[in-house]
Amino acid sequence: MPIDLRVYLVLDPALTSGRSPLEIAEAALQGGITALQLRWKSGPLREMLRLGEALRELCRRYGIPFLINDRVDVAIAVHADGVHLGQEDLPPEVARRLLGPQALIGVSARTPEQARAAEAAGADYLGTGSVFPTASKANPTLIGLEGLAAVVRSTRLPVVAIGGVNPENAAACIRAGAAGVAVISAITQAPDPEAAARALRQAVEGALAGGPSPNGGTNTRI
Repeated sequence: MPIDLRVYLVLDPALTSGRSPLEIAEAALQGGITALQLRWKSGPLREMLRLGEALRELCRRYGIPFLINDRVDVAIAVHADGVHLGQEDLPPEVARRLLGPQALIGVSARTPEQARAAEAAGADYLGTGSVFPTASKANPTLIGLEGLAAVVRSTRLPVVAIGGVNPENAAACIRAGAAGVAVISAITQAPDPEAAARALRQAVEGALAGGPSPNGGTNTRI
């Protein structure tokens, strides 16, 4: 399945203000998100499996890719479309061997050096940040729009901006060269997740319509 990075929801059940992750996911899908990742940092693994299976079916109904954060084993178990890996997780080439050639593999890269290494290792896209201050990650390293643009210029891979992104600053990420934006709390903690997703998509599409990105294009699909 190709991946459209315009509005990429990272769904963390610990950051839903006590609401159902499935209900938030469906509302976000109705609002126009284009990719969904399950991020699970604590809790019983069996609960992650159950939620992963339900999210996979939901994403398939809407025709968007479903990825798992960090856990290649869980991605295999729930038949996810791929994984997103951090710098301390399995190397992309190992994940590729386990998941197969059709899997989507994203890698977090904060620097041009990390971006080039991920590209050489076979990643399909990069997640870059934190671009802005965020409460969704403990002690994030801020790279700002300048750091985002530097990563974009260093690679041929599409880059999704993450960290403190919201409808007000999403366009700036696109103008810096990002193919899209990845968010957690901007949707999962919004009073109306569907409206929040729609606002993000409108901001991203408006910026994408403005012209080419620094790495030579505005294609958000791979």
